[in-house]
Amino acid sequence: MSERLRSARRGNFVGRTEELRLFRSVLAAERPPFTVLFVHGPGGVGKSALLRVLADEAGDRAHLVDLRVSLASPPAFTEAVALAPEERRPVILIDTYEAGAGIDEWLRERFIPGLPEGALVVIAGRNPPGPGWSRDPAWRELLRVLPLRNLRAEEARAYLHAARIPAEQAEPALRSTHGHPLALALLADLARQSPDRPLPELRDAPDVVRALQERFVSDVPTELHRRALEACAHARVTTEDLLCAALELDDAHELFGWLATLSFIDHSAGGLYPHDLVRDVLDAELRWRAPGEHARLRERVRRHAIERARAGEGDPRTAAADLVFLHRSNPFTATQWDWASFGSAYGDALRPGDGEALLTMTERHEGAECARWVAHWLERCPEAFVVVREASEHPRGFLLRLPLHALDPADIAADPGARAMWEYAQAQAPRPGDEVMAARTLIDAEHYQAPSPTLNVVTIVDTTDWLTRPRLALELIGVWADADAAAPLMEYIDFQRVPEAGYEIGEREFAVFAHDWRRVDAEAWLELAAARELADGISPAAPVAEPVVALAREEFDDAVRDALRRLHDDAGLARNPLLRSRLVRERAGEGDAANALRELIEEAANALRANPRAEHLERVLARTYLRPARTQELAAESLDLALSTYRRHLRRGEQRVSEWLWHRELYGERD
Repeated sequence: MSERLRSARRGNFVGRTEELRLFRSVLAAERPPFTVLFVHGPGGVGKSALLRVLADEAGDRAHLVDLRVSLASPPAFTEAVALAPEERRPVILIDTYEAGAGIDEWLRERFIPGLPEGALVVIAGRNPPGPGWSRDPAWRELLRVLPLRNLRAEEARAYLHAARIPAEQAEPALRSTHGHPLALALLADLARQSPDRPLPELRDAPDVVRALQERFVSDVPTELHRRALEACAHARVTTEDLLCAALELDDAHELFGWLATLSFIDHSAGGLYPHDLVRDVLDAELRWRAPGEHARLRERVRRHAIERARAGEGDPRTAAADLVFLHRSNPFTATQWDWASFGSAYGDALRPGDGEALLTMTERHEGAECARWVAHWLERCPEAFVVVREASEHPRGFLLRLPLHALDPADIAADPGARAMWEYAQAQAPRPGDEVMAARTLIDAEHYQAPSPTLNVVTIVDTTDWLTRPRLALELIGVWADADAAAPLMEYIDFQRVPEAGYEIGEREFAVFAHDWRRVDAEAWLELAAARELADGISPAAPVAEPVVALAREEFDDAVRDALRRLHDDAGLARNPLLRSRLVRERAGEGDAANALRELIEEAANALRANPRAEHLERVLARTYLRPARTQELAAESLDLALSTYRRHLRRGEQRVSEWLWHRELYGERD
C-alpha cells in the first residue's frame, strides 16, 4: 500500500524541478554542503506536498514530523522523530514549523547540533527563518533558505492536464489561480465533482474561496487585524497612512508591523502588498460575505488615492496607479489591461537616441507614412512624447499626446490627424483658457495596441493629468487603428466615438473618441469610474452625477443676469444653469448649490465696493438685487440718481459681476 500511495503522490506532483535537484544532490553528497534546508511560503503553496515527495526520495532515511499533530515540546518531538542509535545519515523533515515556535531555539541549539554529521534537516513553514538563525555566523554557512512560490505557467498546465481539465478551461483557471497549487487542486476537485460544468472563476466559487481564505488567514489575532488584511488586499501597496484612512484609525503602526510579518505579504519600496492569489481570494470573500463593507472599504482606499494625487504629495502618478489598480477585479478589465506586468514599466520623457526606436516601432506597426508624422512631432514638439521604459531603460513603447491649444497652427494643419481633431475641438464652442489634449499615437513595440506594459503606463499618465489639470476642457483619443476593438474600453472610461474627428493616413483609418471635461468633470467621472469598478462589466452600478454645464460667454452673461433677478426666488434660482457650472460646483462641493451661487454673487459685488472707482456700481446692485427696493424707480430715488443714470450704472454693474464670475469659471477661484 505504501508503494501505491507513493506512486499516486508522484503522479499528482508537478514542478519543483530545481528544489528536487537540490535535494537529490545533497542526499548524494558524502559531506552535505549544508545541514538545514529551510523552505517557506504562504499557506497552500505546496510545502507539505513537497515534503512528502522529499520523504519518498529519502526512503528509509526519512523521518517526517508534522507539528500540527505532534506536540511542540522537546520530548514529544524527539519521540516523534524516533531516531535509532545506529542511524548515521538521517533525513528529518519538519512540516508546519510555524506551530513549533516554542522549540525553535532548542532545535537550533540542542537537537540539530546533536545529530550525526551527515544528517539533513528540512524545515517547512509559512515564515522565513527567525533572527536566531541569521545572527550566528556558523548557521549562516550551514543553512540554505528556499522560498516556495506558485507553480510556473507550464507546470500549472501540466497539473491541470493530469487532472483531465480541458485545455479551453485551463487558461482561465491559470489566470484565476495564478498557479497557486491549492487553488488548482480545489478547482480540479470541482471539475471531478461536476465534469459536465465549466470551471468557475474563483469569485463565483465561494466554497473554494472560503477554503483558501481559511488557509491564508487561519491565525488572525482580532477582527481589526482581519480588516487590515482586507484593506491590504484592496490597495496596490499598503502604507501606515493607507491603513489609517481605510480603517478610519489615528494610528496603524502595530497593524502595519503585523502585516509585514505574514508569509504571503511581500515588501517593496512603496509599502506592502499581498500575493496575487491572496489578494483575489480576500477580495472575493469580502465581496461575497459583506458587499456593503466591501464597497465602503473600496471607497476609503479610493478617496485616499484621490486626495494624495490632488495634494501633490510625492509623485502624483503613484496615486493614479493606485486608482487604476482598483479596477483589476472587474471581469471586463481583466481583458483590457496587462495586470501581470502592472508596475513593471514607467513613463519617461524623450531622451537623446530614443527617436530611432520610436520610428522603427511606428513603421513596423503603422507603416512609413505614419512614421513620417511621428518624425514631424519629434522635431516640432518633443515634450509631447511619453516614452515607456522597463528595467533595461530601452523604449518599450510610447504615447504621443499633443497639447493642441498650445501648438503652432501651421504644425497642426500639416498633420492630418492633429488637424481633424483640432477642427472637431473648435466646433465644440471652446472658451478662452480651455485646454485641448489629443492622443495622437500609441504603440507598444511588441503588442501594438493590445494590453501591454505600455497601455498600463499610458492609463496612469492620462489619469494623473485628468485629475490634476484644472483647465482641461476636452480630451481626444485618436490613436485607434481598430475602432471596434477599442470601443468597449473607451466606453468603460466614458469616451464617446466622434466619427467627424476620424482621419486617414495612407490606407489606415484611425478612430477618435472624446470626453468633454466641461460637461462631465473629474468628480463626476470618478463617481462613474467607481461604479464601473464594482460592476460586473461596463455598465455602472450607480447613477452618475448630473454633468457640469459649460456655457459659452453670451449664455453665461444671460445666466448671471437671470440669477441676479431671481436671487431671492428659490424656485426660480433652482432652474439657473449656473448651478451646474464648474464655478458653482467647486464652491458648493456636497453643499447647497443655490446658496453657493448667492455667495459668489455677493463676493463679486463686494469686490466692486473695494474699488473707489466702482463702488457706486455696488450700491446700485445692492439696492436692486441684494437688498432690493420694491421698484427700480424707488431704488433710483433712494440713491439720488436719475432713472436713466441708475439704469446705466445697473447694466455696468451686472457686466462687472459677470466678468468677475466668468474669470473664476475659466481659471478657478484660486486664480
